[in-house]
Amino acid sequence: MPETSHITIGVAELADRLRDGRRPVLLDVRYDPQREGSGHAAFAQGHIPGAVHVDLPGELARPGRPEEGRHPLPEPGDLQASARRWGINEDSDIVVYDARAGLSAGRAWWLLRWAGLESVRILDGGLGAWTASGHPLSLEPSAPLPGDVVLTPGRLPVIDADQAAEYARRGLLFDARGTDAYERGHIPGALSLPAAANLGEAGTLLDPEALRARYAALLPGGQPQRPPGPAPFAVYCGSGVAAAFQVSVLAALDIPVALYPGSWSAWSADPRRETALGPGPGPDPADLESGG
Repeated sequence: MPETSHITIGVAELADRLRDGRRPVLLDVRYDPQREGSGHAAFAQGHIPGAVHVDLPGELARPGRPEEGRHPLPEPGDLQASARRWGINEDSDIVVYDARAGLSAGRAWWLLRWAGLESVRILDGGLGAWTASGHPLSLEPSAPLPGDVVLTPGRLPVIDADQAAEYARRGLLFDARGTDAYERGHIPGALSLPAAANLGEAGTLLDPEALRARYAALLPGGQPQRPPGPAPFAVYCGSGVAAAFQVSVLAALDIPVALYPGSWSAWSADPRRETALGPGPGPDPADLESGG
């Protein structure tokens, strides 16, 4: 991607903004699903100066029933309270980053855009790109002044499990997990589209031409004339995290995509839902439902 876009911001521009006082609200969204609490520990060991730690499972999700998945969307009032604690005002510019080149920070980008904030960007390449460019980290705790933002949720499209099945039936549902996870089990009819494949060797996004070529090959028919839901395509992952990053990449290419927040963790917890195995999309969900 270009150094700066309406979705991402490059390391050089962020460093310039920190130097000349045009400081955005910086959110550190480091998260390791295999190590609970690791994001806070990593933040304490060093973060971009002025950043605020965001607890992904605690602030970008809420506890829920198994059939809601591992990371149900937070209650709007709770998300607004968190955003104010992070120092977000109505006119704030916001930059989110992680140590996974955006695969976790994309959840914060999506939620804040879903909640009505327009000026939210992902640091291209994340913390790795920042340190690789020789920029310093800080050990200082951050205590921003409380913000006054008023969130208006519902600005990005979401779908539920029934709608996901319909998107899959029409070949319009993407699975953003890695290929191994996809082959171990996926929504029947879903197409494998790993979010990590949007990244180059340096951990930054591929350039726009490469991304457009990738999606032109994957979507040879273009956008459907009559989509089955609120957007032409839909995407899911394990628990609604990597898929949010996938939405951001497609948004940069002006391809609207709905998010299935419950994702595979919700689908697989529902005994009524079928599972497809292997590298192909599998049978049509309608055939499974009818016993065909």
